[in-house]
Amino acid sequence: MSTSLSLHHLTRPSNLPENAPLLIMMHGYGSDENDLFSFATELPEELFIISVKAPYPMAPYGNAWYTINFDAERGKWNDKEQAESSRDLIAQFIDEAVAHYPVNKDNVTLLGFSQGTILSYAVALNYPEKVKNIVALSGYVYHDILPEELETQDYSNLDFYCSHGSVDQVIPVDWARQIPNFLKSLNIKHHYSEFPVGHGVAPQNFYEFKNWLSERI
Repeated sequence: MSTSLSLHHLTRPSNLPENAPLLIMMHGYGSDENDLFSFATELPEELFIISVKAPYPMAPYGNAWYTINFDAERGKWNDKEQAESSRDLIAQFIDEAVAHYPVNKDNVTLLGFSQGTILSYAVALNYPEKVKNIVALSGYVYHDILPEELETQDYSNLDFYCSHGSVDQVIPVDWARQIPNFLKSLNIKHHYSEFPVGHGVAPQNFYEFKNWLSERI
């Protein structure tokens, strides 16, 4: 575990001594860096895996990438400034990790769940030069934290694996179903799958994204 970088994190070193493909995991709202790290032992050994903790502590426990407010007048709304701050912090962390660990800066994958996925989309679409593959589990595209001129960006290096539970009660599957057309409109390579689960990762979902990732690292 290292604390010299800007985000608290856990690491699983690669079996490669240098130039390892880097996988950065970002947990969901109210969780922490231990959550997705449970996947680490099951993923390809050549991956250098980092699981990061979101910067905003929640009560009584857990962390968030940005606050979700529940307001009688406004309904449910996101703290956009915090979301933008976390987006940029992750981009900064990628640079720090590449400088600090024996990894390949041209082979960086983001793996997010829920709010971590929302941030993964934002980082990839704002900083496409920093990432290559994105595993986007049970999330959606938060358009307010994306670049205004999306159509003018070069996203040719990006490749997305997107999945969602068809009975997700936290993030409606209808939101996720808009993602393939959105990515297609930007000429971004992508794969989209649904699984008959709620807000979580089914075993067959895990094996599918593991195989997808193995083919790309």
